[in-house]
Amino acid sequence: MLINVYLLLRGPLAQLRAKAAFLNQQAMQWFKRVPLKARILFGLFLLAALLMAVHTALTAKDASLHLKLQHGFRSAQLSIWVDDDRAFSGKITGSTKKKFGLIPTDAQQGSLSQIIPLRSGQHNIRVRVQPDDAALQEDSISGDFARNSERELSVTARKSGLALSWQGTSSAPAEAASSFAWLSRYASSLLLTITGSIMSALAGYAIRELPARLRSTPDSTPRA
Repeated sequence: MLINVYLLLRGPLAQLRAKAAFLNQQAMQWFKRVPLKARILFGLFLLAALLMAVHTALTAKDASLHLKLQHGFRSAQLSIWVDDDRAFSGKITGSTKKKFGLIPTDAQQGSLSQIIPLRSGQHNIRVRVQPDDAALQEDSISGDFARNSERELSVTARKSGLALSWQGTSSAPAEAASSFAWLSRYASSLLLTITGSIMSALAGYAIRELPARLRSTPDSTPRA
């Protein structure tokens, strides 16, 4: 049975192999006709595209921070940093707090819920609250974020001070995750630097060669 199937498919398979060999030969002949400089530039462009793809994969935001803020200010400016990068900035407002839900008091109350995408791994979260009628408050907390997960950070901002605490899972850092995050940041920076150098070299080559190409075009036209 298998022999019959092989004999039946031998003709089409041979045609496919011959066609593939012909296309490969045509591609090699076309590639040899391409100038060496063009081949080098094309290779550098592919390398830059590959490095950018790897950089994008390393810096993908596959986790999230869910910040829940309770504050006691009429108006304030809220800023949040993930490591050294500003991740959120906005105005927060409060309303008059009522005793028993009916009697207005001098106190203010407000809340905010914000989800911030970030990379998995170990991160330092810094929160700054700058009220319009009180002193600036700032505090930070570290935590580990697993891949495809969300961690909830509770923030309480009063005139007496700022308090940060993780809700749910433990905030104890994982050494392996921290090492991986450091390696990812280092590799990402290195790839970005290499890609920038390649793109700068390509741009410099284009700036040098394009004027010469444009000048040579009118000179190459036949004169009457």
